[in-house]
Amino acid sequence: MLGIIASSMKGYSGPTAVEYLVVAGGAGGGKGDPSGGGYSGGGGGAGGFLTATGLTVAGGVSYTVTIGGGGAAAASTAVDGTNGNDSVFFSITSTGGGGGASTNRNGVAGGSGGGAAAGSANKTGGSATSGQGSAGGASATATSGGGGAGGGGKSAAGSNKATNKGGAGGNGLASSITGSSVTYAGGGGGATDDNVGDFGGTGGTGGGGRGQGAGENGVAGTANTGGGGGGGSAIGNAPGSQPAAGGSGIVVIRYADSFALATSTTGSPTVTTSGGYRIYKWTASGSVTF
Repeated sequence: MLGIIASSMKGYSGPTAVEYLVVAGGAGGGKGDPSGGGYSGGGGGAGGFLTATGLTVAGGVSYTVTIGGGGAAAASTAVDGTNGNDSVFFSITSTGGGGGASTNRNGVAGGSGGGAAAGSANKTGGSATSGQGSAGGASATATSGGGGAGGGGKSAAGSNKATNKGGAGGNGLASSITGSSVTYAGGGGGATDDNVGDFGGTGGTGGGGRGQGAGENGVAGTANTGGGGGGGSAIGNAPGSQPAAGGSGIVVIRYADSFALATSTTGSPTVTTSGGYRIYKWTASGSVTF
């Protein structure tokens, strides 16, 4: 039996360990109260962000890759923005971002937490998954010109709402696993009232969408960054009042180019060799066998 194992290992030329980046889908933004009153929606939380080296792999095993989709924007004030979907590589799971809160509610927990909505009482941001992101911002009792809070990002919490401006989304984190520096997992900005001169919260670096401001809708999180979507205003269904969806996630792995290419892949990953590494980037779900 030992001879059979030794023989099978002797012919294997693929990697024994890989470096990975797994970013989940960002959440959708929350919607403000169409009756007005400054009850603007919170920004969606960024998808969870996990990266490390030294994940053990073996030849002849098919490893699943799942790309989490972004969560939908809140369709009404009766529901919060939808959480993003988890992204997975092998044994590594990043948690989808927490939804941005709609009128008078707390932000939703997720990879990074969703921002709180403005309301009739103080509201808290959604909590984050340990090691994957940051909490959403909080919101004090609404006043004229108040805004929703920003969703959390990988490296920073969402900002609390401010007078005449939604809270900014928390910033994401840069990774150079693809060979160049790219920032992922930024939180969505909170919305503000639709009055002239009122500004939506900026999206966090790493694909977070801006929150709704005067005369403009919220902006969606950027695809394949895990960015949270921007929150929507307190002015009902008029132009410039809608929250936005979160951005989808991504999975990247790499290993030294002294090892052989994978024997098979699905999901059409982008495969490159750069800087001494073989790099596989998935923007759609699939698998890899070494």
